[in-house]
This record gives sequence, structure tokens and C-alpha cells, in this order.
Amino acid sequence: QLQACGGGLVQAGGSLRLSCTASGRTFSNVNIGWFRQPPGKVREFVAAINYNGLAVHYADSVKGRFTIARDNGEMTAYLQMNSLRPDETAVYYCAADGTPRSYPSSSIRLYDYWGRGTLVTVSS
Repeated sequence: QLQACGGGLVQAGGSLRLSCTASGRTFSNVNIGWFRQPPGKVREFVAAINYNGLAVHYADSVKGRFTIARDNGEMTAYLQMNSLRPDETAVYYCAADGTPRSYPSSSIRLYDYWGRGTLVTVSS
């Protein structure tokens, strides 16, 4: 199971750090992805990290502002979000790809396990 937390209300230009904690699985064998779903829109890829943390993948829209990381010992992945924009208001989800691919995928269909999301609201 996965649980995302750390969302909240932040002003435009501000920062938040999301956490994704796993339980009941071998966390170090799965790739972790972060996705978001803005109100009334489809879920979209944000960032992903492979099972050992040596490869990361970002959506173009967040490159240079967001950082994904993981601590396998703590069974937790993180998403540091800086310079947030109002259009990034969304429910943010973490998900696990059970296949330990060397390069983490942005394809939502490859992620088998999903946690409950956490709401991020960016005010203008």
C-alpha cells in the first residue's frame, strides 16, 4: 500500500514537499511515480524514480523546479516542489511500477499500485 501526504495550501512561488510511504511490499524493487490530477482534468505524469534511485524522469513542465527522491530504508519517496504555480493545483498521487525498470516510465498504465492522493492548492 502507498500513502501520499504533505499536500496543503501554498501561495504561488512557494514550496511543498510530498511524501509517499509504502507498506506491505518490497519498496526497493519498485519504481515510484508521481502523478497529478487537476480539477476536471485527466491525471498526468509529474516525475518518476527508478527502484535504486539512480534514474529519474520529469515532465517538461516541472523540470528545474521539482525534485524526486527516495529512501529505500525508510520505504518513502519524496517530491520536492518549488516555485509552484496556481495551475499546479491538483490532487497528487504516488504510484508503484512493480517491474524494476532501469529507466522509470511516465506511462500511467505501467503503474500497478496507487495510493490515495494528497491535495495541493496553489493560490495566486
